[in-house]
Amino acid sequence: MMASFEAQAQTSPQVVRVGMIGLDTSHSTAFTEILNDAEAKPDVAGYRVVAAYPHGSADIESSVSRIPRYTEAVKKMGVEIVDSIAELLARVDVVLLETNDGRPHLAQALEVIEAGKPLFIDKPVAGSLVDAVKIYDAAKRRGVPVFSSSSLRYMEAAQAIRQGSIGEVRGADAYSPAVLEPTHPDLFWYGIHGVETLYTVMGTGCETVQRIFTDETDVVIGHWADGRIGTFRGIRDGQLGYGGTAFGTEGIAPIGPYTGYRPLVTVIIAFFRTGQAPVSPEETLEIYTFMEAADESKRRGGAPVKLADVLEKAIAQARE
Repeated sequence: MMASFEAQAQTSPQVVRVGMIGLDTSHSTAFTEILNDAEAKPDVAGYRVVAAYPHGSADIESSVSRIPRYTEAVKKMGVEIVDSIAELLARVDVVLLETNDGRPHLAQALEVIEAGKPLFIDKPVAGSLVDAVKIYDAAKRRGVPVFSSSSLRYMEAAQAIRQGSIGEVRGADAYSPAVLEPTHPDLFWYGIHGVETLYTVMGTGCETVQRIFTDETDVVIGHWADGRIGTFRGIRDGQLGYGGTAFGTEGIAPIGPYTGYRPLVTVIIAFFRTGQAPVSPEETLEIYTFMEAADESKRRGGAPVKLADVLEKAIAQARE
């Protein structure tokens, strides 16, 4: 399957048709502006959003209220609005799942996966860890490339650190806003940005998580198997921002600044061209396990929680 995607990119002169599910987030208009630009740069040229299914959340007012405005915005950029995901899939080659609410992602993603279309899923990958496991199980079973990421992963400084700019990373502190949404696990809704920043520079291997929670702040401490410690600070009061600090064997460096969506969009297009996900399912699932374990630690009054136990329980529920 991957070879066919590569061949398509190399031999097909026509535009690759991009479909979008969900017009309830600013990402939908921002991504469309980048891809449908008449003077698009070579790293995204040849891919165009041609159709969109606007609906996602039915009960998160901050999301639902955006749909009419964003629908009109993408229509002005040449996007056809369709009435169902099935209708969308008949018109496109690849799909961006942009629904702001993670809860419909499982049903929406499964429809795309069953159609065999390469799929990018915007954050959060799902509304629960169990649903995230189900999505990746289905993608593996069908052999369909699936990729999910926060745009914070592709900050220039974060990628440089991951590639060794300060030597081996021995620890990191990351931060982001962490607005809570009652329908989602606490950090899935917005804390994902800072947690993904942390994992970008630390990599996988976290064993236990402890969480300190107040109405204004979260501090989540992750203990990695090799003795490293990584922390996430979630901000709900005062000045908001994105970033952090990484501590390496050859230096200490800031993780940031954040410069917008375009770096992520270029990676998404590279993914569509090759069929090769730049973030493994294992890493993405560990990120969501970290956040679910943080919720469990909160429920236990800040006690340490093992990620392996949380993931094992989710896998068992997903595969029942």
